Amino acid sequence: MPTCNELLKKNKQWSAQLKEKTPSFFKQLSEKQTPEFLWIGCSDSRVPAEIIVNAKPGEMFIHRNIANQVIHTDFNCLSVLQYAVSVLEIKHIIVCGHYGCGGIMAALNKQRSDLVITNKWLMHIKNTYRLHQQEIEALATENERGDRLVELNVIEQIHALSHTSIVQEAWKNHQRPTLHGWVYGLKDGLINPLITLKLDDAINPIFQYQDVSTT
Repeated sequence: MPTCNELLKKNKQWSAQLKEKTPSFFKQLSEKQTPEFLWIGCSDSRVPAEIIVNAKPGEMFIHRNIANQVIHTDFNCLSVLQYAVSVLEIKHIIVCGHYGCGGIMAALNKQRSDLVITNKWLMHIKNTYRLHQQEIEALATENERGDRLVELNVIEQIHALSHTSIVQEAWKNHQRPTLHGWVYGLKDGLINPLITLKLDDAINPIFQYQDVSTT
């Protein structure tokens, strides 16, 4: 495993290579960010957002947490969402989970007494598990059950985004963003698109805002 000094050395090499290839790269990058995508992904070190879609610096605004959750009481995530939608005016929001997710697998099992804070976070995934328990537990292996919960979790987060006043206001006033739910495969490096929601897609009335003129 690399040491911190080795990471700093690699940073210098990376910077030098980019400046040699495009001398004005960092000057242009420092002036303004204009990403078209907000990426909400898992914190797993094996799923680096820019790398798996071959994106360049500045192309994606990124938020990551355990098991790519969109929780309406998480002000960190909501602040990122609001800034991306209202200030950066992004056109697409991607929630990307991944097969073999440790957070999802943990939610399939009993809680560990030594992970008090993590348990609270995983409770949201357990609620999704509960809603689809019969379907999930009908699958033959733990890996199959985990992979299906990964998919269901991503779909649930896309709906959670559509239930925010931030997204509903942007749909009403700006006809954006489009919401995308994806799952990345650790074994083949490919993305499986599961769900897309956009302005014209219906939101369950119980989650609709009567007045979304203010966020």
